[in-house]
Amino acid sequence: MEMIIFIALSLLLAVAPLLAKSERAVHLIAGGFFLTQVASIALIIGFRHIDEVMLYIFRADTLAVLFHILMTAVLGFTLIHSSSYLKAENVTLNSYKTYYTLLMLLAIAITCVYYSDNVAMTWVFLELTTICSAGIIYHREFKQSLEATWKYIFVCSTGIAMAYLGILLLSTVAEHGALDYNALKEVIANGNPLYLKVAFLLMVVGYSCKMEIFPLYTVGIDANYAAPAPASAFISTALVNAGFVSIFRIYDLYAATGEVFIWARHTLILIGILSLAVGAMFLRRTNNYKRFLSYSTVENMGIVAIGMGIGGVALWAAVLHVICHTFVKSSMFFHVGIMRHIYDSYSINRIGNYMSINRVGAIGFIIGTLVLLAFPPSPLFISEIMIFSEIISVGSWWLLIAMLILMCVVIYAIWSRTLRLGYHYNQDELHLSEVNRRLSYSATLLIVVAIAIGIWMPEVLRNAIDVIVNIG
Repeated sequence: MEMIIFIALSLLLAVAPLLAKSERAVHLIAGGFFLTQVASIALIIGFRHIDEVMLYIFRADTLAVLFHILMTAVLGFTLIHSSSYLKAENVTLNSYKTYYTLLMLLAIAITCVYYSDNVAMTWVFLELTTICSAGIIYHREFKQSLEATWKYIFVCSTGIAMAYLGILLLSTVAEHGALDYNALKEVIANGNPLYLKVAFLLMVVGYSCKMEIFPLYTVGIDANYAAPAPASAFISTALVNAGFVSIFRIYDLYAATGEVFIWARHTLILIGILSLAVGAMFLRRTNNYKRFLSYSTVENMGIVAIGMGIGGVALWAAVLHVICHTFVKSSMFFHVGIMRHIYDSYSINRIGNYMSINRVGAIGFIIGTLVLLAFPPSPLFISEIMIFSEIISVGSWWLLIAMLILMCVVIYAIWSRTLRLGYHYNQDELHLSEVNRRLSYSATLLIVVAIAIGIWMPEVLRNAIDVIVNIG
């Protein structure tokens, strides 16, 4: 009953901005939507609804609740930064209302992906995220955004269609047509190994457009480039996490398949190392800060896929990596959005001397870079060391060497661009009146949270990850 009320209220609040008469009314509605998300999480945890099935298709397990909390945290900052971004763009009231409506509808669709307890409904909700994201990507209404929108719709729909074919093959093992994860887990070991392998490959490749890993990572790069920076922060974290959750549930499902699961893990390792290679290669070549951060997402999600493929302690580390990446990457996109107000550009070659212009933002971005590159006390340092240790324990030296080489390239590419931003002399006309240090402080706060996790990880988070990785 609570889930029905939550979904209905969220939908009403999401479409309410379309009837608003002012930007202030839109802000009030968005604030109400955010509080609704917080209240729903408190209701699930406070009334101990964990692992309870709702409406036959939702289940509030630890994985769903944890990522819902992460999404809500990023959503709050996204709503705040979106207001400043849209005002700087001087958009019309109709455009303002449409943007907020699509953003809130996307949040609902992502939340449904997290809580979905049915492999077919997960597919449906992921397709809904495509529709909502497309409208946000086209928000700026220029030639590249139109191209990125159609590309996003086409490639994501193709990927989701591939995942659907995988679901059809997976359904051959279902009893009485039951496609919920627990029911499938009880019978999947009896399935045809060839069908199961093809199904896994189709679903992972299909969902790769959401998790932004090889091979369909390109749509995420274009989407983040075309969308407003605050929306890019949300897409590259909350939506990427939706792709991760979807693939993780399939991974968990296949843990009961024996030899097929070993094959699936090897597949994830291959996808992960290819994603890491793509990220390392294009980080050196791109000349746009938003694309730059997007390729960093591909690189980090590649590390996550490798951790899942290795298993054991590396699986625990992979979940931690996704959690901490959410805070860091969203912060970096918010910082880039602030930079655009000043420089009116995302071009790496045109932006510089940021330390003199906005010291708070520059220091925040530099600290974020260090955390993103996994320098201590970054929590990503902990997760990567755990993955490396598990790789060594299983004797995959070739994988360790390949990862270290590629990550050295990543470190050089990211750090050199960050130093250029902070200290390279800039000759272009600046908009110094647009320096907003309060937004810079708020963006940096997310990095502080990530660092705090690296220094002192809450016991509740440790226990939650323990529960999530207890598969098989």
